[in-house]
Amino acid sequence: MTLGNDFSSNPAQPTLFSALLTPHLSLSHNGFWLLMGSLSVVSFAISVVFWMLGAWPVFGFFGLDILLIYWAFRVNFARAKAVEEISMTPSELRVRRVSHRGHVVEWVLNPLWVRLEQIVHAEFGVERLYLVSSGRRVSIASFLGAEEKANFAKALSAALEAARRGPAYQS
Repeated sequence: MTLGNDFSSNPAQPTLFSALLTPHLSLSHNGFWLLMGSLSVVSFAISVVFWMLGAWPVFGFFGLDILLIYWAFRVNFARAKAVEEISMTPSELRVRRVSHRGHVVEWVLNPLWVRLEQIVHAEFGVERLYLVSSGRRVSIASFLGAEEKANFAKALSAALEAARRGPAYQS
């Protein structure tokens, strides 16, 4: 058997599309600590004024506010660890989603049978993007804003069309 008859080897296919999507972070870690420090100083100064006026329970509520703001940002930072990878070759469209907890879900679709569905709101633009194939509907790009989703949909549609056209052979 010659090397040319070996059907088990899969020649590397060109990548038609590749995207790594991550959620938007509201602040950097340094910005977070600067904000928390500023809020703590202002909150403490105001609560001391209330304490001196005899409204001592206000002191505790200002501390509770700071703890709630801290907790909300920590949840935001934890959720920002989520990732969505979308890659396409002429023979497969792969969507790999990793949650902020590390759970991995992966879909492999044939790009020839995939349709990109967009849910568009008249006022706000593209709200949702779905890959539809063989009765399955996979939500994608949920991290992105409306304008980013529109640009992403345009690029993915172009890659799907390239996959449907097939490889270009040089004569």
